[in-house]
Amino acid sequence: MTHQKQHLPTKICPVCERPFAWRKKWERNWNAVVYCSERCRQNKNNTQ
Repeated sequence: MTHQKQHLPTKICPVCERPFAWRKKWERNWNAVVYCSERCRQNKNNTQ
């Protein structure tokens, strides 16, 4: 079974300023997801 991953919604991480795509584990709270990773969440006060 092939999936079309290019159709997933994306957001921009405010810390690293890189785009990140929707993940299955964020299915229920995608609107509340702000950071792309735990590392960026922990470094949220060290923005450039």
